[in-house]
Amino acid sequence: RFERVDDIREFVRMITGGVVYNHTVRMRMNADEAIDDLLSGFCGVIFDQYPAILTFETRSADKRGIDQPKEEKVEKGAKDTFIEILKTNTMLIRRRIKDKNLKIEQVVLGEKTNTAVAMVYIDGYTNPEIVSKVRERLGNIKSEGILSTSDIEENIADAPKSVFPQLLTTERPDKFCLNIIEGRVGIIADGLPVGILAPGTFSQFFKVPEDKAHHYVIVTLLTMLRYAALLMSLLLPAFYVAIAMYHQEMIPTKLLQSIIDSKQSVPFPTAIEVILMLLSFELLQEAGLRLPNPVGETVSIIGALIVGQSAVEAQIVSPVVIIVVAFAGIAGYTMPNQDMSAALRICRFILVIAAILAGMFGLAIVSCLIIYHLCTLSTFGVPYMDPFAGSDARNIIK
Repeated sequence: RFERVDDIREFVRMITGGVVYNHTVRMRMNADEAIDDLLSGFCGVIFDQYPAILTFETRSADKRGIDQPKEEKVEKGAKDTFIEILKTNTMLIRRRIKDKNLKIEQVVLGEKTNTAVAMVYIDGYTNPEIVSKVRERLGNIKSEGILSTSDIEENIADAPKSVFPQLLTTERPDKFCLNIIEGRVGIIADGLPVGILAPGTFSQFFKVPEDKAHHYVIVTLLTMLRYAALLMSLLLPAFYVAIAMYHQEMIPTKLLQSIIDSKQSVPFPTAIEVILMLLSFELLQEAGLRLPNPVGETVSIIGALIVGQSAVEAQIVSPVVIIVVAFAGIAGYTMPNQDMSAALRICRFILVIAAILAGMFGLAIVSCLIIYHLCTLSTFGVPYMDPFAGSDARNIIK
């Protein structure tokens, strides 16, 4: 078909019109755009006496297969997960949300990495103020590269210095789509097998997609259990330190006698005991996370048993302290979100130090400061403690 064409412009028009089939054909008018395409796996075709370059996508289609979620367990739901390929992730989203108003806006971030980042929302349904804020903050990101979720989160969060997460992250497409349907804005980046959701309110970090699959009575009880575990994980060690050091009259007589008997041969005060056990718990947890899975699980279980039992037998710490720290640690594992769990562990140490310094008074003061901090936070114009404080459903859904 090209033999009869004499005009170079007609020749180029026929190529871009589909005569030469390719998944993606781009016409680049300057060298910088063409170089970006070449570095992204395209090949370029240069024509004599024509001020443009045609680039064709030729990069390999090799990719990791869609596997089951590893960080978030699934009870009743789809067992697929995001991977590192942006087009595959958008396919997983469109497979679930077949709405003509679903919008996927793509931008390129990172001066060195030129990473494609997509913003996902439902036009006419998601609050346009939230959409515009997310779009504006993504456009203002000035970074050398987008290699992890923190490169995006730290640049678009309202209060990046706060330890509490303000953006929800998930590796599950069903959870991602569920939040999109609820009126949130999603962010996915090429090379990252994780989706980011905005805004992330406090209550949202205690929900899981399986809540939609159970009876509402069961879900209500499970949600109450998670909040009870939150309070236990956060306050139990500090509460024990406060009553053991300053308010022994609050302890029943028989329990107090048992605590006194167990502490008679322990050389350290209660404050040192609790701090040491909390640090040991954090060290074992960190070791279990960094080592390979089979070795990490063995170190976590055996290490906890050996350290706890040996510490009691050597009379370094009392059994009551180990029970208190163990209960607080187990309660912390009920948190569905690891970012929120990490923030609670930091607050746990702060509360223990406050209880050491001022007893129940210090515990109450720091607890009020934490609550005040949470109530003053906002994420993309939505109160962080919604619906507990500052609730306004119009802030999320139009």
